[in-house]
Amino acid sequence: MNEELINAIKITIADHYALYHKAHGYHWNVEGADFEEYHSLFGKIYEDTIVDIDDMGENIRKLGAYAPFKMTRFSELTTVPETEVASDCNSMTVDLLAAVELVIVSNLAAYRAAESAGEVGISNFHQDRDGMLKKWRWQLRASCC
Repeated sequence: MNEELINAIKITIADHYALYHKAHGYHWNVEGADFEEYHSLFGKIYEDTIVDIDDMGENIRKLGAYAPFKMTRFSELTTVPETEVASDCNSMTVDLLAAVELVIVSNLAAYRAAESAGEVGISNFHQDRDGMLKKWRWQLRASCC
């Protein structure tokens, strides 16, 4: 087992789960004149993220380890802080953008660990994920008031 790679994926799965949780909560609670636009954007982010969380868990299992699943474990592993945010779209967008920036960092670490370990499929997965995260970063930056 490659512990460095497994640990890197565990951190990025926890970070993705935190991003999913924020985006989903913001999707439910956003208010304001631009409600529909932000409700839709936040929905697209959480829907995209949940699919890849499943793949990350399966990649951990492919490496012979158990994927984290307890909320307390995700909380211990994540680099994405919990925040109290008002229901306005600007506050939510700024906070979600900060979360995406942190997830990009942890995903890159998982990519590099997979490359180093010669795990081509896992490396490709994280490379593709990088592209999607950077798309969300761009769209959130473009949406900030």
